[in-house]
Order: sequence, then C-alpha cells, then structure tokens
Amino acid sequence: MQRGGCVLHPAALFAVGCRLKVSDGGFIVATQRSDTVHSPPMSRFQDTWPRFRSRCALVLIGGLFTVLARAVSLDLVFRPTWDGKPLEIEALRHETGAGELLSVTRLSALLSGAALETVDGKWVEVTPAHAWIDVASGRLRWTLNPVPPGQYRALRFWIGPDPVENHADPAKRLPDDPLSPALNGLHWDWQGGYIFMALEGRYRSGTGPIAGYSLHVARDPRRTRISLAVPLDLTRNGVLRLDWDLASLFRLPRPISLARDGQSTHSREQDSLADALGRNLPLSFRAGELLDSPGVVEKATVPPVVPKDLPPKYTPHRFAMAGTFPIPPLPRDNPLIEERIALGRRLFQETALSADRSIACASCHAAASGFSDSRRFSPGVQGQLGTRQSMALVNLAWKREFFWDGRARSLREQVLMPIQDPTEMAETLESVVSKLSGMPEYPALFEKAFGTPRIDAERIALALEQFVLTLTGFRSQFDLSIQGKATLSDLERRGLELFMTENEPRMGQRGADCFHCHGGMLFTDHQFHDNGLDLEPSDPGRAGVTKRNSDRGKFVTPTLRNIARTAPYMHDGRFQTLEEVVRHYSEGVQASPNLDPNLAKHTAGGLHLSPDDQSALVAFLKTLSEPTVQPSAPQ
Repeated sequence: MQRGGCVLHPAALFAVGCRLKVSDGGFIVATQRSDTVHSPPMSRFQDTWPRFRSRCALVLIGGLFTVLARAVSLDLVFRPTWDGKPLEIEALRHETGAGELLSVTRLSALLSGAALETVDGKWVEVTPAHAWIDVASGRLRWTLNPVPPGQYRALRFWIGPDPVENHADPAKRLPDDPLSPALNGLHWDWQGGYIFMALEGRYRSGTGPIAGYSLHVARDPRRTRISLAVPLDLTRNGVLRLDWDLASLFRLPRPISLARDGQSTHSREQDSLADALGRNLPLSFRAGELLDSPGVVEKATVPPVVPKDLPPKYTPHRFAMAGTFPIPPLPRDNPLIEERIALGRRLFQETALSADRSIACASCHAAASGFSDSRRFSPGVQGQLGTRQSMALVNLAWKREFFWDGRARSLREQVLMPIQDPTEMAETLESVVSKLSGMPEYPALFEKAFGTPRIDAERIALALEQFVLTLTGFRSQFDLSIQGKATLSDLERRGLELFMTENEPRMGQRGADCFHCHGGMLFTDHQFHDNGLDLEPSDPGRAGVTKRNSDRGKFVTPTLRNIARTAPYMHDGRFQTLEEVVRHYSEGVQASPNLDPNLAKHTAGGLHLSPDDQSALVAFLKTLSEPTVQPSAPQ
C-alpha cells in the first residue's frame, strides 16, 4: 500500500519495530513500537514470518477496503454569476465598474490541485487532479472522490495546471482527459502550454459601437490559487456550490475597463491587463452552503463494448496519424478492419445509393479536390442545387459534430443523411438495401466485412464510417518541415509567423490572429463561429439546429488541412481563391449581430494586413496541403 509517496511493506515495518493498525478514520497507519518490546531472535522471526505476513496482508487489504468504504465524495458545482445573480450568457446587459455593458459568449477554465484543510491545519490533496469547466457545454461540476471523511475548514484549487503538466506532451492525453486539447480547446500548441482561462464576448462603452473582447490567462507565472474559507462537514457525501462572480473579476481589487485597458490579452510578460486579471481572479469566487448529497447512485452494470458483427477472420487496420495529433476517440464498437474499410470504399463510389443511380458520395467528395467539391454547390439527382458547399472529408476521427451546422452527432449518422436528402441522393434506406442485395458482388463483400451476407442500413453506415475515418491528412510540406525533411521559404515562414501571432497593437503584436479558430495540428477548433460574412446572415447556420438566435450565422470551423485543394471556400462557397479569403479577414469583416469576439475586437473591417503580409499568409496556407491525396477507387 502507498501513502504519502512511501510504500509500506510489512517486512520493513517489522524490521524497524513498527506495527500496523487501522486509525479511527479507516486509514492504514504505522506506529512506533514500545521500547520494552524487543525484536525476536532470527530463528523465531523465520518461524513466525509466514503467519505474520499473512496477517499483515489481511490487515492491509481489510484496511484498504475500509478506506474505500468510508471515503466520501465532494461535488464542486460552479455557478457563473454577475453581482450574485445567475449569468445570462450572450446577453449584452452586464455592467462593469467602468460603466461598460458586456456579454459573455465563452467562459472556460482548467482547474487543478484541489485540497482540503483539516481543522488542525493540515492540507489533504484530493483527486481527480484536473478538471475542465465550460459554460457553453454546461460542464460545471468537479467531483472530488475519494475524500477522507472528516471536518474541514477550507478549500483551495488552482486556475491552470502545474508547470509539469502545462508543458507535458498534450498528444498523449486520452480523448476524455480534461487536459486533452481535442476536448477543451485550450492549448497553445505553437507557444507551448495551456490557456488557463478563456473569457470572451462583446461589449459597448457608452454610446460607442459594439466591439469584442478576448481575455486569455495563461503561462506558468499566472497560474492562480483560489483559497476559500468554508466549514465542511464531510462525514458524508456533500455538494458545494461555488459562485464565480464575473462582476468581481472586472471590479476588485483592480477595476478593469476594456476600452481603457485593452480588448484582449494573451498573458505576455509586462501585460498590465493580464496582471489585473490575475489579481482579481482570487476574489471572484464565493463558496455557498454545503448541501447533503445522496452520493454516487449505484450504476447499473455497464456491459463491455462489443464490436458489431466482426467476421471470423479479419485484418486489423493500422490507423495513420501524426505523433503530434491528439489521440482520437475511434469507435470501439466498430474497430477498423481492412475488409470493412474496403467495403466502405466501394460504397463511397456506389451510384446505387442514389434514386436514379446517377451520383455517389464520391461525386461531391472527389479525391482530387481533397474529398470536397470544386463546384460551389453540388447538384443532386435531378440537377437541383443545395445551398451549402460540400465539406472536405479529412481528419474526421477528431470531430464530434458533422455538417456545417453540426446537425449530425456521429459519423455513422452523418453518412446516411445525404442518401435520404431530397436535394442530394433522394433515396430511401429500404430501397438502397434492396438494390445492393440484388447486386451479385455485395453479399460476398458484406460477408467478408461482417461475417454474414446480410445487408442493412446499419452495416452500410458502419462500412462508410470506417472508410471515411481513414481519410487523414498529416503529410503536407508543413509537416515535413517540422520533421526536418523540408524547408519553408522566407515568405512561408513569414506567413506562419503571422498565422500564429495575435493582433494586439496594445502589446506591439500585429499578427493575423488565425490560431484562435484554426489552432493546433488539426488546424480547427471544431467550434461554431460567425466570421462576419454578412451583416444580416440569410442562412441560419447553427441556429437551425439549436433554435437559438445567438447561433444565427454561425458555422463550424473547417480544417485548413488540404486547403489549397478544397476551393471554393466558406459554407456557401463564395470565395474562389485563398487570396479572397485572406482579403475578407483583412478588410471585409461585417459587424454582424453574432460576430465572433476574436474578430469583433479588431478595428472596423478586419485586420488591415499589408499586401505583402496577405501574400505571405496565402503562401503559408498552401503548405498545409498533401502532395498527393488518397485514392478513392476500390482496391
């Protein structure tokens, strides 16, 4: 058993004259034996050691079970507030001490190092070591478990991971780890380390125009400790509400004015705005009343994930990705096998999936175009056109929502939707199954992929899902330059510098600010943003799914992988060239109602990049494309 970093071994304890007992709290402790008790002769030790060892093992095991049985849990439930009232997300009605009205569109933070102070002044560290809280996703609970039962008088934790974790390789994190960049979207891959807290939104100073703000607290010196004096009777499970009052964050002890102090910070050295946030953070948290918790409800036994219809013989597929990519949450019930991928590849090109056998998936997602469509809108079976451009299919293993508006929650759900869409393939799943069953080659292919020749909609989706998952992109000139196998030109390196540098004139930074939405090795945050294409968006975008006005005009950030191959650009394909895209962000950004704060913080129209800088940015973007694309032809 391990306690306090030491391993307590029965033989070692016996040799130094210690004995084991279970404390009142149920924990294994070692106590010094009385001086009047003498060590036994060696012969007697050898005779009694087997019995002693057995008894010690029973004590240790029994004590361990006692610990686990008596441990309690403490749920920290964070409630964002403004002046003690629940925070109204997206509402431009919260007034700062400087008389500015602001809204909050993003509040996200990484927490670490939770500890409780006992009534006698000892600090007890509790697990788990990290948590990610995020208002937009409703992730506002940190369950500490196990907690030694007892009386406590204070709680502390940190905003931000410790320096070791902050600079560890984020690509090693499992998909559901709070520190996984693919989950939290809070890692600065290019600068190293995490964003500890991200606070973004819109604001208005006086009668001036609405602008955006983006406040990012980061870097080791700005890791902030939160200490709260609060009596906690944890002899049973409890729930503690913690109010995070953003009004205090802007007011105490150093009043913050966005118009005066700056609309953005990236926590560079000698940044007075970041310093003010660091001083105000500890005073923005309030501890509420400790409530009894029913504890962890005994969950029904969850059966292990069983792969769906694996054939008796199969060939595992080696999933290819860059070592710098986060670990993807590949479907455990549909493990990648070559036989199923081959079937999915065949189905991807199968025109029988459409009503009149005129188009296939590959018709709108061509390999030569980076598995997208070079046309602005793809024609359906009767030549009818949709209203959105066909998205590129690459690195989908890391996505959690699909289509421009995120209406599909899984890839296997997504692949069946175009088949049934009346403006695309206009077919029914029943008819597709019937047609494939009548084609002599398919029953044998399904038997190889699933073990039996049965064809149904689920199996079609599983096979298509597997093929599309294998469409990865990580072999570009940029990737080769990281590996030392290629060299970027001076113009391309200048573009990279612009891409990864914030535009913060207050701190002397004049970059292109691209990394906020296109950061990381995947070059996307997989989030939904309004990027100022139209003053009044005609396409509802994400709002068509969520039914929220605050999502109108928002579309998912596309990856920039293979970007030189995937023209035209934007959800409606309005831009034919990368030069047009960069020009939009430089001069053409419209002040739409839901404009993303990281664009709204700039002066009217956009970044106002010089022609040379625009050319450099385009040159860098072209280095993100693969020299060749994977073939979609059946193999």
